[in-house]
Amino acid sequence: MIKVITYGTYDLFHYGHQRLLERAKELGDYLIVGVTADDFDKQRGKINVKQSLMERIESVRATGLADEIVIEEYEGQKIDDIKRFEVDIFTVGSDWVGHFDYLKEYCDVVYLDRTEGVSSSDIRSKNRSVNLGLVGEGNILKKFYDESKFVNGIGVNAILMDNEEERKCYENDDLTFAEDYDELLNLVDAVYIVSHPTKHYAQIKKALNKGKHVLCESPFALKKGEYIELENLAFKNDLILMDSIKTAYSTAYNRLLLLLKGGKIGDVYSIDATCTSLREYDDNSWSSITAWAPTALLPIFQILGTDYKNKSINSLILEDKPNFDLFTKIDFQYENAVASIKVANGVKSEGELIISGSEGYAYVPAPWWKTDYFELRYENQEDNKKYFYQLDGEGIRYELVAFAKSIEIGKSNAYIDFEVSKAICKIMEDFENNDVNSIKKY
Repeated sequence: MIKVITYGTYDLFHYGHQRLLERAKELGDYLIVGVTADDFDKQRGKINVKQSLMERIESVRATGLADEIVIEEYEGQKIDDIKRFEVDIFTVGSDWVGHFDYLKEYCDVVYLDRTEGVSSSDIRSKNRSVNLGLVGEGNILKKFYDESKFVNGIGVNAILMDNEEERKCYENDDLTFAEDYDELLNLVDAVYIVSHPTKHYAQIKKALNKGKHVLCESPFALKKGEYIELENLAFKNDLILMDSIKTAYSTAYNRLLLLLKGGKIGDVYSIDATCTSLREYDDNSWSSITAWAPTALLPIFQILGTDYKNKSINSLILEDKPNFDLFTKIDFQYENAVASIKVANGVKSEGELIISGSEGYAYVPAPWWKTDYFELRYENQEDNKKYFYQLDGEGIRYELVAFAKSIEIGKSNAYIDFEVSKAICKIMEDFENNDVNSIKKY
């Protein structure tokens, strides 16, 4: 039996894909098709996948040509697959001529002519085009701008920022610097907001009322009621309102959630998440709880849910800034589990995530919120397993892809549901209402 293997993204499956698979099938007796995971298209230089992994797998399966389908998730997997399946022939389109010659050490390599005039990239670019405006300041704004260049069909054409010094980072680009928020909203289809949290509610509301889709750094608002109002407004106006916590879009984090839901460490009884940094702070700085709590709360609310029984908030507060915490620890009690977060902008600790279960535990090393690696550990250390995944752009580009796709299909493709976003805003409200056991720092 001659085994053949080929790989591809197979986004927006078309006749060219069909013909390539047909010719690959003709090379042997058994065809293995590797479908590239959502975030592993880095060789093409862009993250531009329109369809989900499962949609693309089903498109390949529907052809009836694949005897077996595998998911390509990591660099070096082609060699592993060739060895594992005892492959005789590796084949791929002729646009990759020479690129995979290194595989000749393991099997025959055949480059097949591609079908002319058919391109998923062209289809994607024609079908999706979102003019995005950026609102705010700081490093994260520049990261979003830079990462947007890796996403097909989305482009930043206007920015609103107050910091004249930061403008210099964009002066060589073809951008409009809006004089005010109204001008920016008139220039774009959607906005990404990373202004101070106290401005989020008003800015989101104005954007939604003007018919603009919104991607906003969490928290959306400092009151649960305000968030519910925004959610209802987005629904009423048929607009996308998406919570921006880039951790939610990283492959490692999502694979971890799937493994936990599959019972890999048994029942989850405890979660401990720590996010800290040492930053200079002033009157415009985000507090520890607004800067870090949404990220730290994410795994707790996504794994244990938002229906906790009790919670306590303990903070180290600046005496002259009653709503600015240098450090905050929140403890939760659930029906059958406990959880805690530690967040800080003025105190440093090990930024790790530990999820404890009845059969083992998951360990994600610092900084866990942008990890490309985690471990599942057990009583018998021989059963321990390590997981490695590529993380490009800290997950931002994958988040932008999800945002653009949501706009196109008219339905949220976010990895964070409304209940989680609402629960985060409730924590902010409790903190703002001084439902806190605080220690004053003079």
